[in-house]
Amino acid sequence: MTTIHPTAVVEKDVQLAQDVVIGPYCVIGSGVSLGPGTVLDARVVITGKVTIGRENHFYPNVVIGCCPQVLGMDTNSKMGAIVIGDRNALRENVTIHPSRYEGQVTRLGSDGLLMVGTHLGHDCIVEDKVVLSNYVQIAGHVKIETGAWFSGLAASHQFVTIGRWSYIAALTGLNHDVPPFLVVSGHYPPRVRGVNKRGLLRAGLNEQQQEHIHEAYRRLYRQGGPLLSNAEALAHEDGLDENVRAMVDVIFRSNQHKFGRYRESLRA
Repeated sequence: MTTIHPTAVVEKDVQLAQDVVIGPYCVIGSGVSLGPGTVLDARVVITGKVTIGRENHFYPNVVIGCCPQVLGMDTNSKMGAIVIGDRNALRENVTIHPSRYEGQVTRLGSDGLLMVGTHLGHDCIVEDKVVLSNYVQIAGHVKIETGAWFSGLAASHQFVTIGRWSYIAALTGLNHDVPPFLVVSGHYPPRVRGVNKRGLLRAGLNEQQQEHIHEAYRRLYRQGGPLLSNAEALAHEDGLDENVRAMVDVIFRSNQHKFGRYRESLRA
């Protein structure tokens, strides 16, 4: 049974599945779709072309779907949508903006945790099982792959790609792509510090796969020489582990653009 608090404002064309709970002083605008079992605590605002899956929990003061923070855009501008998967927890004061382009989407996957005050900018793609700790700030057009973990107050420049099961330390400022499975800290430039051992376990990799990644890290970042040359040497070896292949592929793609951000090459 769907429950709507009497102080909430819900537009007539909002699509509500079974067992949705809408708390006090929430505002749900035209075009929103809420999946089954979704819970909105007090003062949640969701507006625009927003589609939300099942069993998501929105804590107080979350705002989803307001106009992107782009000069020249306002609430009358044509803009895209937001699609959110299942079983996410969005803590207090989280904000997510839609795509700035009509027909395009900002996307959040499933089983994620966005802690207090985090922000996802327009046109971001966030995959499953991602954790964004308190006050992480993600600019537009960023891609965050499965299992990546941001510690508090980290931030990302536009168009950066963060590889799966990587760990971004507190206060890090990312301005170029991050390969999978690695630990990164610092800012402008951030530095690769090691392998995310906990991430390897969370990814379910076996001991042999983990050792391949550790060895690749040593050869890429610790043996000396240019990173791109080290990656090319690894790539030419027979029987390369698929996870190592993913690491070197990120290095190759990021070098396609002078700023080290592969997604910059996708600009319109």
